[in-house]
This record gives sequence, structure tokens and C-alpha cells, in this order.
Amino acid sequence: MTDPQIALMMLGLFIVFVFLGFPIAFTLMAMGIGFGYYAYFDEGRMWRSFNRLTEDAGWWDQTSLWVEGFFNNRIFDLFVNQTYTVMSNEVLTAVPLFLFMGYIVERANIVDRLFSTLNIASRNVPGSMGVAALVTCALFATATGIVGAVVTLMGLLALPAMLKARYDPSFASGIICAGGTLGILIPPSIMLIVYAAASNVSIVRLYAAALLPGLTLVGLYLVYIIGRSILQPSVAPKPTKEDIPDVAFGKLMGMVLTSFLPLAFLILAVLGSILLGLATPTEAASIGALGGILLAFIYRAMTWQRMRESVYLTVRTTAMVCWLFVGSYTFSAVFSYLGGEHIISEFVQSLSLEPWQFLILAQLIIFLLGWPLEWSEIIIIFVPIFLPLLAFFNIDPLFFGILVALNLQTSFLTPPMAMSAYYLKGIAPPEIKLTQIFSGVMPFLVCVIISMALMYAFPQIVFHLPEAMYGK
Repeated sequence: MTDPQIALMMLGLFIVFVFLGFPIAFTLMAMGIGFGYYAYFDEGRMWRSFNRLTEDAGWWDQTSLWVEGFFNNRIFDLFVNQTYTVMSNEVLTAVPLFLFMGYIVERANIVDRLFSTLNIASRNVPGSMGVAALVTCALFATATGIVGAVVTLMGLLALPAMLKARYDPSFASGIICAGGTLGILIPPSIMLIVYAAASNVSIVRLYAAALLPGLTLVGLYLVYIIGRSILQPSVAPKPTKEDIPDVAFGKLMGMVLTSFLPLAFLILAVLGSILLGLATPTEAASIGALGGILLAFIYRAMTWQRMRESVYLTVRTTAMVCWLFVGSYTFSAVFSYLGGEHIISEFVQSLSLEPWQFLILAQLIIFLLGWPLEWSEIIIIFVPIFLPLLAFFNIDPLFFGILVALNLQTSFLTPPMAMSAYYLKGIAPPEIKLTQIFSGVMPFLVCVIISMALMYAFPQIVFHLPEAMYGK
């Protein structure tokens, strides 16, 4: 077999192992080292150690020289260097800080206050409870960026309230599932940080580029919720005084000041300091983490147990992302050295695709990968395969990254592997069936596809803010 054929076999075996359920980070590292040993094998280096063996050498010396000879391969140097490169990456330093901010905010009892306030404030809007749930999801998802946490917490908080208000179970479930995924698109998004590290695109420009597409998607969701509530009032009945009590204007303003504004100010302070160049993403994430702790103390929700849980979850998730990067870098370096990247590039170029056709093909592949894989695995492992082809098709990596971020919304919403639906099913009342959740999610999936079509048709939705703030 030729080296490129071995590279393709390497990629095929990896996909097989993923579907068999092997841990992805360790599978990447194992396959990278295993195939890399073949790729970088240097017989001369190995025998230089073996030639030092003598007949009168003791068993310990003989064993040491054999071990030295076996490990005298450049793949081990590569693996160590890749590990150091990932762990010292300044962009990735922001990941644990943003995660910590999210976990602290999640445990600060802010979300229930926020949902109650928005519920009362929007009571005269058609589908008011659904609107309040979506806006709460959007703010909370933006602050945390953790889909499972947002869907689970909002499922415990908002779903029972909507069911009690006689909302259609499918409609209510779809709102929570769709709203919970917004955190991987709307800045400060951890997914965009990971994409920036993988593609070497400026994270500041990515954040600016993601704002309008994120708001566009939220707007489409709101149009659907309000529009369907007007056209089909039975799915979202107008709330009674028992569902949402009357509150004096002054008291409502006080509720807004104590629930909505603190979280909104924290998000705007973090995002604004990045976009205006007042702080790097890492520095802004540090401010956000400190702000999350202060909010928890102000709301009297900070306990030693909650702090321990937040630190543990932050370390666990950060370790997963970093070791995925280490495995991916090692795997991709060996894959490229064997000629796999070149043969894929040649194949795609031979198809004589137009840029828009390549974009659709790439997004379709990412859409299908979203069924069995998490967003982190897609961004770290598979997106780098497409990145070298962007220059050939004259596609801006910034534009491609925003399309991927939009596309990954679908990975959480598309049956049969819609993870947000499974998160919600895990805490929903027993009478809520998984098929009901799936049917409620489908209209929001259409909204995502419409938003992607708008990005294709009007690229300035992506480029306007970065160009206005930082130039072309």
C-alpha cells in the first residue's frame, strides 16, 4: 500500500472506532502514535541504540537499550511538542475561564428570577411564556455556552410552567431545545474560541461576525413563536392571572433591575471589552468569571459545595477539549505527512465545484457528522480537513466559521441524534414523549436552515460588523 492509501485507511479506521464507542481523544492519540510510528520510522535511528549492545552487557542494560531503540522515533517527539503547543495556546486559555463563569452563573439561582421577570414583562405578547423562555434561554446560553446545562435547567424551570399554562407539549419542548443551543453561536461562545484556535482566525473578528447571525436566528425563532401563537392560539393560550399575576409597574422595574440587568450587564461587559479592544478574550473571560462569583454572592447563592462543583466541571470539560486538541493535532500531522490531506484536496478540486457548491457540500457533511458527534469533536477533528481547501475556492475562513456555527445548531436539533431533545427528555414529565419533542424541534430546524440561506444570499450579515469595527 502507498502512504496516501494508508492515510485513508487511518481515517476510515478512526470513523469505525468512533461508531464503536471508543473515547475519541484517546483514539486519536493512539492512532496518531501508531500510524506515526510507521510514518516516521527511521531504521538507522533504531539500530544506533541496538548497536551499543555487547555480549557482556547485563540484562538491565540490554533491556534499557532495546527500550531506547524502540522509542527512538520522531512520533514521540511530535506528540510531546503537540501537547506543549496546545497547553500553552493563549487562545485556549479563555476556555476554562468562560466555562467557570458559566457554571457559576448556572448555580447562582439567576435563571429562575430572570424567567419570572420576563414572563411578567411580556404577558401581553402572543405566546408570552414561550417568548420569555426563549429570551431566558438565549441570555443564559450566552452566559454559559453549555447546551446540556441550559436545556436541563430551563426544562426544570420553564417547561412545567408552560405545561401548567396549557401550552402544547410539543411547542413548549421545541422552544427550550432550540433556545438552549444558542450559546454555541452567540458570543462569547466557547465554540468560536475553539474554531479560532483550529483555524488561526482572529477570535475578536469571529465574535463581531457572529453577532448579527446570532440575533437573526433569535429573531426568526421569535417570529415563529409569536406567529404560530397568533395563527394557532390553542398551542399557547393567553395566560390567566393565576398563571402570571398582575404586578405594579414599579415592582416590575425593581424585578428587572435585580434579575435581568445584572446578567445582561455581565455579558455586555465581557463581550464589549473584547470587541472594543479593551481586553483580550482571556482577560475578558477572567472578568466574567469574577463577575459570576460576585453575582453568586450578591444573590446569596455561593456555597463551598457549589464552588467545588463549578471548579470540578470546569477542569473536566477543559481537559476534554485540550486532549481532543492534542489527539487531533497528532492525528492530523501524521495524516498530512502520509499524504492524506493532499489526496483529499486533489479529489475535491477534481470535482470542479463552484464555491457555493463546495460550501453546501462541506455544510452537508458537517450536518451529517452532527448526528453521532459533539460540536467540539467536529470543530477539532473534521473542520481542519476543509480549511486548506478554502483558499482554493476563495472562501473567507471567517465566513466559513460562522456557517459552521449555524450548522452546528442542527446537530443538537436533528433526529434521531438530537442531543438537546434527549437532555430535555431526561428531566421532562413522563407523559412527554420523545416523538413530541422531535416534532416540536422541527420548525426551529427550518429557521436554522433559513438563517443559513440568508448568510449565503447576504454575506454582509457576517462581514458588516468586523469590517465596520476593524476594517477589511
